[in-house]
Amino acid sequence: MRAMLLEAPHQPLRLTDLPVPQPNPEQVLIRIHACAVCRTDLHIVDGELTHPKLPLVPGHQIVGTIEAIGDRVQQFTIGQRVGVPWLGHTCDRCRYCVSGRENLCDYAEFTGYNLDGGYAEYTVADHRFCFPLDPSIPDLQAAPLLCGGLIGYRAYRMTGDVEKIGFYGFGSAAHILIQLARYQKRQVFAFTRAGDIEGQEFARQLGANWAGSSEELPPEPLDAAIIFAPTGKLVPAALRAVAKGGTVVCAGIHMSDIPAFPYEILWEERVLRSVANLTRKDGEEFLALAPKVPIRTEINTFTLSQANEALDALRSGKITGSAVLVVD
Repeated sequence: MRAMLLEAPHQPLRLTDLPVPQPNPEQVLIRIHACAVCRTDLHIVDGELTHPKLPLVPGHQIVGTIEAIGDRVQQFTIGQRVGVPWLGHTCDRCRYCVSGRENLCDYAEFTGYNLDGGYAEYTVADHRFCFPLDPSIPDLQAAPLLCGGLIGYRAYRMTGDVEKIGFYGFGSAAHILIQLARYQKRQVFAFTRAGDIEGQEFARQLGANWAGSSEELPPEPLDAAIIFAPTGKLVPAALRAVAKGGTVVCAGIHMSDIPAFPYEILWEERVLRSVANLTRKDGEEFLALAPKVPIRTEINTFTLSQANEALDALRSGKITGSAVLVVD
């Protein structure tokens, strides 16, 4: 099979031929149709996440069909379409797993980081961490839902039942979550890089009540804010933007250092928290909601061999919506 291989951090991916992997008794073999490109992939390639399996096939927003099934797999059939997310394996035994917090599993493994992922024609995946996909959502539009959607949804749930919510960084996750927020009759305030007029207009087209620079305060205090951009200086900005009792959620797996800030912008029972990974429950809930909204992802397509170009475009802020590798 063809695959894009990361052999060392800070190096371009290399197009190569690898053997088609074979599933163990707990796995399924998936022929990949599409794999979305995530900022986490950038953090891995750029050496900011420091313990990847090397060499590595990146990619953790996989859509494909099952071509072979391990002996212990019962809930899937050959030919069934599934999605594979970032969380690829948990132990089911540690104190986090047994308390319903498998996203914090002490022995978790992650697709496209500890496990080979979706920048390839085939992959194997633990059947417990594969999701059936609604047939109404095409392959290319479904792929971004598997990280930007799922982990974005977990961050969104952490804000509670709020009326006014801000999104800092209007990329893949935010353009998905704004559709859910508007479906639930919430007001959305979108924050982009300074001067990103195109991104602000995109947010307004999707229903944002206000869109502006992350250096600005919104026209009214927010009940909650989610920081999707991996930029630590946005934490004090978001704290200043939320009202008393408001919540700021840091949704990324990696963020630059947070600068010192005065206690007064945290006081009055504001909450600052992070979100790590996802649970299978998050996936089941969100993928059931997506076709009801319905969520429509804006995609920028690249071929498998153009994975480096896709990463460069994401790195430089040239992607509106989501980047997706077309593998078929």
